[in-house]
Amino acid sequence: MEINPNFSTNAVNDFNLVQQAIVGDQKAYGALMARYRDSIFFMLLKMVNNKEDANDLTIETFAKAFRNLEKYQPTFAFSTWLFKIATNNCIDFLKKKRITTLSIDEHVDDDDDSKRTFDVAGYTPTPEESIIRKQKSALLKNIVEDLPVRYKRLVILRYFEEYSYEEIARELDLPLGTVKAQLLRARDLLYNTLRNSKGNI
Repeated sequence: MEINPNFSTNAVNDFNLVQQAIVGDQKAYGALMARYRDSIFFMLLKMVNNKEDANDLTIETFAKAFRNLEKYQPTFAFSTWLFKIATNNCIDFLKKKRITTLSIDEHVDDDDDSKRTFDVAGYTPTPEESIIRKQKSALLKNIVEDLPVRYKRLVILRYFEEYSYEEIARELDLPLGTVKAQLLRARDLLYNTLRNSKGNI
């Protein structure tokens, strides 16, 4: 595979790391993540203005990039490709969050100083939807149960009990960096299991 002759030394080094990662070199994965993790995080933080969301999006960026390394073409630098993945993923995230919500009890002052309330209709799932949700929940729990113990506990704390990264680190007495790295691996395992599962979530 020919690379762009205008690549900088760093871009060439990245390309070599990508090739090593594709054949299973875990150190190459770690080197790529260590090189760009902070840059990706701070770019995403500027976009979402929330550290927790930026952390999650950073993990998702690397998970998505590492799953698709074989699709990377060295016409552009790996960093360009990676930042594009991060940006597109963040844009999708922001689109999903653009839902205006109003509190049921919120009062709005009219010009005549009278007050009115907004009635928000509640939504009750149909019996069929309830069954589907239960099936999906059961499938997800079964998949989490099959994860290695060190990953299962992390996933439960982060995504079921909604602990922050710092809270998980304190709970499990682990370095913060270790928590983030292991959650990245756990999410990748979950993704691959879900993708290959006969029951789609």
